[in-house]
Amino acid sequence: MLSRRGLWVNLVLLALLAAAATAALGLGNVSLSPAEVWAALRGEAPPLHRLVVHELRLQRVLAGMATGAAFALAGCLMQTLAGNRLATPGIIGIDNAATAFAVASVVGLVTSLAPSAMSLVGAVTATVLVFGLAGGSGTRGYRFIIVGLGVGAIAGAVTQLMLSRVAIDQANVAFPWTVGSLNARSPEATALLGAGLLLGLVLALRLARALQVLQLSEPVGIGLGLNLKRVRGQCLALSVGLTGLAVAVAGPVGLVSLLGPEIARMLCRHRGVPLLASALAGALLMLLADLAGRLVLAPLEIPVGIVTAVVGSPYLLWMLLNPSFRSRP
Repeated sequence: MLSRRGLWVNLVLLALLAAAATAALGLGNVSLSPAEVWAALRGEAPPLHRLVVHELRLQRVLAGMATGAAFALAGCLMQTLAGNRLATPGIIGIDNAATAFAVASVVGLVTSLAPSAMSLVGAVTATVLVFGLAGGSGTRGYRFIIVGLGVGAIAGAVTQLMLSRVAIDQANVAFPWTVGSLNARSPEATALLGAGLLLGLVLALRLARALQVLQLSEPVGIGLGLNLKRVRGQCLALSVGLTGLAVAVAGPVGLVSLLGPEIARMLCRHRGVPLLASALAGALLMLLADLAGRLVLAPLEIPVGIVTAVVGSPYLLWMLLNPSFRSRP
């Protein structure tokens, strides 16, 4: 059944996302009005305006929307799979492992594969390690989260070790991957993420009904004819793939995967799985965080990963201290 409130929430989030994108394209050292931004997008503006919009800001805005949506959608899937609001790809170490492998590619260690490919390898590696070390608990319970925290800490330490052992120029190139940044993102990586996000969103929406059943107890799901093993495998694969592609573009901006689904649930207020609302909320959050990072201390730029950490960390601590938020999503 279609939730009427959920439909309105998605429409409102889409409108807010369009407004945020327009603001991100128009605000900066060269400020443009919304009308001038849209004229530049249509190719009907002066050359300077077209240069600012198309060459300097559009790619960044597209990368922000795609990465935010991918992180939040991956977080919603992982939370539903684990039955725990704290179980996001960033918290269980997938982000850090994907970053470590991407940094290894950037600094030329071990392999020369592209960062996008290496980040996917890192995400898969972290997932295998977490599942293996969690033992029989699978994705259920806090053992899964604690093991993920350990794997993420090790991956973070490996990243810092690699950066400390390479030349300063290589370390400077790789540094944005460690904090999360949308500055000068590769159009090819963004296009790959966009294609992966579109495919992932379609597949996730096809799993929406099964994901709602997954929120119930295992006997109920089996009694309803749900193949739990297959659904969990598909859900996990989508979450890992989206996280790896997003890290390949923006680096570890993991708290978006926590905040996006939380915003969607708060707005939708129903017991379903707000997949599309989570993606839209994540995209909006990433754009606003990047815009704040560009403008608050201009001309000094704050990486988007630092902005989301400042905003999201207090909320994460509140969730940890509030027993009512440690329940199933």
